[in-house]
Amino acid sequence: MTAAARLFAVSVLLVATAVASPAAVAATVDTNASYVLVNRNSGKALDVYNLATDDGAPIVQWSRNDGAWQQWQFVDSGGGYYRLKSRHSGKVLDFPTTADRAGLVQTTDAGRTGQQFRLADSDGGHVRLINRASGKAVDVLDFSTADGAQVVQWPDTQGRNQQWQLVRVGTFTNPIKRNGPDPWLQYYNGYYYLATTTWNSTITMRRSRTLAGLSSAADTVVFNLAGRPNGCCNMWAPEFHLLNGRWYMYYVAGQNVPDYNPTQRLHVLESAGTDPMGPYTFKADLGSTWELDPSILQHNGRLYLMGSAIDGTQSLTITPLSNPYTISGARRTISQPTLAWERQTGAVNEGAEPLYRNGRVMIVYSASACWGPDYKLGLLTLTGSDPLNRAHWTKSPNPVFQRNDGNGVFAPGHNGFFKSPDGTEDWIVYHANDSASGGCDMNRSTRAQKFSWNSDGTPNFGTPVRLGTPLAVPSGEPAS
Repeated sequence: MTAAARLFAVSVLLVATAVASPAAVAATVDTNASYVLVNRNSGKALDVYNLATDDGAPIVQWSRNDGAWQQWQFVDSGGGYYRLKSRHSGKVLDFPTTADRAGLVQTTDAGRTGQQFRLADSDGGHVRLINRASGKAVDVLDFSTADGAQVVQWPDTQGRNQQWQLVRVGTFTNPIKRNGPDPWLQYYNGYYYLATTTWNSTITMRRSRTLAGLSSAADTVVFNLAGRPNGCCNMWAPEFHLLNGRWYMYYVAGQNVPDYNPTQRLHVLESAGTDPMGPYTFKADLGSTWELDPSILQHNGRLYLMGSAIDGTQSLTITPLSNPYTISGARRTISQPTLAWERQTGAVNEGAEPLYRNGRVMIVYSASACWGPDYKLGLLTLTGSDPLNRAHWTKSPNPVFQRNDGNGVFAPGHNGFFKSPDGTEDWIVYHANDSASGGCDMNRSTRAQKFSWNSDGTPNFGTPVRLGTPLAVPSGEPAS
């Protein structure tokens, strides 16, 4: 970015901040804890480059991995200032001069003012690190989002590249993926795997050892739909299930036409082995009529394809399968949006996801219109023996997870479930919007939180948490 361009960007940011930023809460730190500092602009972490331990080693930004080289302890220097000590090297952050663009380095702790920083509040729980010697802010040079980008000092403009989130080690914060609607997440063989809607011709997946690491993990294309006659484009709602020793990737896609929504259909891929990231080959089209949000229900040794189709209104459907890719009977409707809370903005039942506990079979589904703020989750319980019989499902009269204006969470839905690495905790993954005006588009972000169980055996999902709230990581997750 040129100097002129940077000055223009700074001017815009200053105006935007003066007009729109809400009041911040004073930042506090625990001097006994370690923190990962995540840049608001890039989503990447403050990092000791190349795992160096020597004086003068540069500090950069890097994809978050929560390694010791990304962990910092705040050492009290008095007067509201701190020295930031690397857990990896034992050295502290330092600006050797007061000049603009001076690079941030690590040096042996000498207590100098160039090694001392105060926390200046920004909105959304972010802080700026202001150097005591120069009065300037820790800044990712030229708003870069690249790994290895230089970290410098620059006059405090309150730009997003100067704002940092303090994530206490052993915690993570939502979102775990921005621009991540319709998420599906699984923990398998030491990694979290996440796939979301792309709205294009690719199916992508990202993986990480930690839940927090998903936020900066690379998206890898696991299959390209281009050229497929019945489903080349506009990929929605991918889910991957391990069945009979292979992964099956279920998804929605349609034709490359201006009015593509009526052409959206269900499809499935098959993996060559047990790696969730493939390689995959195309296996089958699953039906020839409009249907969304495929998932798999397993009951008494049989497989069922769940979806959402039009039966007067957009309703939950179920279809028997003879194997993971072959339909073996007629599609049935098992739920329609009959309750008032299922009909806000639009009458919809979709996104059915199975949930099992102590022999109980349940379906958690999304209700009301995804393009409104009142999209939410409902619950069905199999109270009979036949999943294909609508009368054998009982609908809970109230939603089980919904918007929380106080936390700034709107339209939470299209969920999935996963276990913690040690298998002791149950977690929900879902998407939501940051405002009531958010739509049914790629701006929805992926979030995750632990849930518990009510005494009657139903899930207790609690309240959707505010973005940026530190949450304890799933039990059994490695330290880095």
